[in-house]
Amino acid sequence: MARYVLTLAMLTHSVQLMAAADAFHFENQISPLLARYNCNSSGCHGKAEGQGGFKLSVFGFDPVADYASIVKEARGRRVMASAAEESLFLRKATGRTPHGGGTRIKGESNDYRTLRDWIAAGMPVGDPNAPRVSAIRVEPPEKVMANRATLPVRAFAQFTDGRETEVTEHAKYQTNHETLAAVSVEGVITTGDAPGEVAVMASYLGNVAVCRVMIPQVGKNAGRQLPQFNFIDEWVDRKLAKLNIVASEVCDDATFFRRVHLDLVGLLPKPDEVRAFLSDTAKDKRAKAIDRLIQRPEFADLMALRWADLLRVNRQVLGPERAYAYFRWVRESFAKNKPFDEFARELVTAEGPVSETPPANFFKVAIKPGDAASTLSQVFLGIRIACAECHHHPSDRWTQADYAGMLAFFAPVTSRGSKDADAILSVGDPVTRHPRSGSPVYAHALGVEEPTVNPAGDRRVVLASWMTEPSNPYFARNFANRIWANLLGRGIVEPVDDVRATNPPSNPDLLDALAKFAAQKKYDTRELVRLICNSRAYQSSSVPNASNEKDEQNFSRVAFRRPSAEVLLDMIGQATGVGDRFAGLPPGTRAVQVWDSETKQPFLKLFGRPSRTSACECERNAEPSTAQVLNLMNSPDLQWKLSHVSGNVAKWQGSGHDAEKICEEIYLTVFSRRPTKAERENAVQHLKARSDRRAAIEDLTWALLNSLEFSFNH
Repeated sequence: MARYVLTLAMLTHSVQLMAAADAFHFENQISPLLARYNCNSSGCHGKAEGQGGFKLSVFGFDPVADYASIVKEARGRRVMASAAEESLFLRKATGRTPHGGGTRIKGESNDYRTLRDWIAAGMPVGDPNAPRVSAIRVEPPEKVMANRATLPVRAFAQFTDGRETEVTEHAKYQTNHETLAAVSVEGVITTGDAPGEVAVMASYLGNVAVCRVMIPQVGKNAGRQLPQFNFIDEWVDRKLAKLNIVASEVCDDATFFRRVHLDLVGLLPKPDEVRAFLSDTAKDKRAKAIDRLIQRPEFADLMALRWADLLRVNRQVLGPERAYAYFRWVRESFAKNKPFDEFARELVTAEGPVSETPPANFFKVAIKPGDAASTLSQVFLGIRIACAECHHHPSDRWTQADYAGMLAFFAPVTSRGSKDADAILSVGDPVTRHPRSGSPVYAHALGVEEPTVNPAGDRRVVLASWMTEPSNPYFARNFANRIWANLLGRGIVEPVDDVRATNPPSNPDLLDALAKFAAQKKYDTRELVRLICNSRAYQSSSVPNASNEKDEQNFSRVAFRRPSAEVLLDMIGQATGVGDRFAGLPPGTRAVQVWDSETKQPFLKLFGRPSRTSACECERNAEPSTAQVLNLMNSPDLQWKLSHVSGNVAKWQGSGHDAEKICEEIYLTVFSRRPTKAERENAVQHLKARSDRRAAIEDLTWALLNSLEFSFNH
C-alpha cells in the first residue's frame, strides 16, 4: 500500500511537471524578460564577446542560440531544475551572487517567479508550432498633452492565432526627442516645457509600435496672420496652428541675401552685390536672386561637395585619378542639372571599365555586397539597414531576410581585369543565404514580397527601377528631405538618413507635398531648391518670438547653423581678401572645390570635414567646440591673412576713404549688411582714436570675424 501511494505521488508530480513544461514557451515568455532587463543589450551579454563568459544574441534576435547558451553550456551551470532558486542564472539576476550588471530582478516579482518556475519545469523550449507575436500596438496611439504632464501607455502583443495579450510590463520604451518628452521603463511618458511632437516607441520581440504625442505651446497666441508664399507655408502653418505657435516675421533683405548665398553657392555676397540688392525696389528681387544663384557654377560645386561625402569619394581607397574622375562625374551631374532619379540609376547600375565609367568607382569603395546595399539604402532611401545584417533592426521592421534581400542585388557585382585597367561587371547567379537558417534569400527590395527566384540579368536594374519609380515610398521623400535639410538646417525627418516608423517626420503632410512636387518636376534639383528658397519658411527671421523660442522642429523660425568647414574657410578668405592654397590644386581653388577629403588642411579637420569612410551624415561634425573658438581667436593663419599686403585690410587702409566709408565697407564685406547707427558710431570712434589706422582696421575686422554673426548662418 505504501509503495502504491509513493508511486501515485511520483506519478502526480510527473504529471504536474509535464503540465508546467507545456505551459512555458522560451521565445514567447523568457526572451521578453531578457530584453526587458537589458540582459541582451549591446552593453551587456549581447555584445560580440559576451560578458563574463555568458553571451546572448543582441536584442534577442536568435532565441535558439540564447536557449543553448542558458541551458546547454557546461560552463557555469547556470540553471538547475532540481534547485531552481539556487541556479546561478537567478542568483546573479537577483544580486545574491556578485554581478557586474547589479540587481536586475526583484526576488518576489512575477518575473522572478516566471523564471524560477520555468527552470523548475526543466527549462522547456516550448511547442515549435506555438503562435508567435506578429505585431504590437500601443494605447493610446496618439495624444495631445500639456507641459509637464504624464501619460502611462499600454502595449499589446498580437499573435499569429489572432490572440492579443497585454505586454506593457515587458515591452521596452524609447523616445525620439528627449527634450520634448521622456519615457520611463514602465512606459510612463513625461512631457517637458517645449512645444512639439514626439514619437514614443514600444518594442517587444522584434516588433515596434509608436505613440505620437503632441505638446501645444501654452498660452494664447493669436498673432497676426503671416503671408504664405507657396504651398510649403500652408503646411507649415497648419502644423504651427495645432501647436499654438506663431512663426517669426520674414527676415530683412540683407539677412536673406547673405543666407541664400551661403546656402546655394557657399559664398558671401560681394559688397557691391549687397548694395545693389538693398537698393532694388522690385517685389520679385528675392526670386530673381534665387534664380541667378542656382545657375552659377558654384551651386554645382557646393552640391558636389555634399554628395561626394555621402557617396564616399575617397582618394585613399581609389587613388587620385579615379577619385577625381568619380568626383567630376558627381559635379557634372549637378552642373547639367541631371534629374536625380537618373543620377541614382546611373550609380546603382554602373558597369564597365572603371576608367570610362566614373560612377563604377562606387563599387571599388563599397566592395562587399552588403556594404553597397546598406550605403545605397542610406543615401537614396534614407534607411539604415546595416544593423539588420546581424539581427532584427531594434527600432524598425527590417529583418535579416530584408538585409539579405538587398545584399543579393549586389552579390553578382565583381571587379575584373588588372589593377590599372579593371571593370565592374555583374556576373553569374550567386545564391545569398540567410545568416541564421542558411536558406536561400532571393533579391528583393525593402518592403517587397520575396520572389521565388532571382531576377534574370543584372539584378541591379530591377532595384534601380523599383527605387526610382513614382510609387516608391522612400526615394522622393528622401530626396526632398535632404534638400530641405541642406537649406533649413534640419530635416523634416531628422536625422535625414534614419527614416523609420519610430522616427516619423515632424510634418508628414509637408514631406508628402514636397515629395509629390519633386516627382512631378522629374526630380529637378534646381526646381526643388527654388521652391523651398521662395517659401516664407525659408525666408523667416531667426529671431524668436514668445511662442516659438523653444520650438526646434517645426520651422517656425530659421535656426542658427554653422556653415560647413569648407564654406567657413572660404568665407574667411573672402572677408580677408586672402584665399588658401591647397597642395596639387591651382591658385584660386576654393575649399568647397577641393575634391580630395584627405587634402591636408588643419582648419578643415578641426571644423568637422568628414573622412568619407561611411555614408552617414553624422560623419560631418557640425557641432561647435572650444577648439574652434580658440582657433579663430588665436590662429596664426588668420593673423597672416589680416596682415597680408594684398589683403582687404591693406586695401581699405590705402583706399583714402574716411572712417565712415571704411567702416561701411568692412561691415558689407564681413556681415553682408550695413552697420547699425550704434555700430557705425563705435567703429568710427575706434578708427579715429588709433594713430595706426591699419592696426585699427585690422582689429575691427578681427573682432567681426570672431562674432557669432559671421561664423553662423542665420
